[in-house]
Amino acid sequence: MQYGLVLSIVLMVCALSACVATCSDMPDERDRVAAAAPAIFIPQRADPFIHRTPAGRYYFIATAPEFDRIEMRTADSLGELKTAEAKTVWRKRSTGAMGANIWAPELHYFNNTWYIYFAAGDAEQPWLIRMYVLANESADPLSGEWKELGRVKTARDSFALDATSFEHKGQRYLIWAQKDHEEKLNSALYIAKLISPTQVGEVEVEISRPQLDWEIQGYKVNEGAAVIVRNGKIFISYSASATDHRYAMGLLWADVDSNLLAASSWHKLPEPVFTTNATLHRYGPGHNSFTLASDGQTDIMVYHARDYLELQGTPLTDPNRHTYIRRLGWTSEGFPDFGQNKTDAE
Repeated sequence: MQYGLVLSIVLMVCALSACVATCSDMPDERDRVAAAAPAIFIPQRADPFIHRTPAGRYYFIATAPEFDRIEMRTADSLGELKTAEAKTVWRKRSTGAMGANIWAPELHYFNNTWYIYFAAGDAEQPWLIRMYVLANESADPLSGEWKELGRVKTARDSFALDATSFEHKGQRYLIWAQKDHEEKLNSALYIAKLISPTQVGEVEVEISRPQLDWEIQGYKVNEGAAVIVRNGKIFISYSASATDHRYAMGLLWADVDSNLLAASSWHKLPEPVFTTNATLHRYGPGHNSFTLASDGQTDIMVYHARDYLELQGTPLTDPNRHTYIRRLGWTSEGFPDFGQNKTDAE
């Protein structure tokens, strides 16, 4: 009896020792959650845009959560860009136009000049959102003087934002989001030739409006266009719906030889290409841009998202839209593969 009791105790101690050793090697729930969460590239920066020069220099620009300034950072690699110091290059006015809601700046270089396109409200009327341009003729956009060129002039004076520019076959174009003619939507996407940094051509063409179910969740929105030209096509990613977990990305495209100012040249995928994925702790991804890795070959997508579902306030007052980056893949049909079910590291 006594021998059996001793043996039982010994076996129990061994079992407990084995459990302790095994359990010490197993990550707890917090470790598992941390492992699943995406790695933030730059915290609390929405609408991110990375410009890479032909020499391989990177410039990062994005929306600051205070909506009061435009800042920029630069580095020789994406890895260094992540920790580069931010420098404020422009602040909102205290009164009048460009006095509130400084959103979605983008950095472009043409005409031997740097330009920043951005959206802003009026100090006295914050929701009087229009598109504006800054210019800097210095070789380095972080030096020299940024001059206010004024508002981007389109045919209609209405809610407008998210201007982006690209050149194709010697012609520069502007794509932007604006309230539709009938004013039934929050915003649709338009394209026009860019005659000057602040003036589009007479022909303005609507290339996408929010009509699909996933584009009208909370708000009827098409915005945040980003252009990438590959495989004989001009692809435009864009974002839709409210800027919470329902925010998602879609895809348009046109053949490179088509008339870009003909609405019939543009096609739209019926389903979103990049959306919330709770398993990966990715909520409301969108307003992306494209750049290249240091090898000059690998396509990189830059986007913002939150890493939790429940907002801390409203979509605009919650500051935790973080910047993330990931490799952009390509399908056998030559279309971008955004990797909906992949982590940013894959």
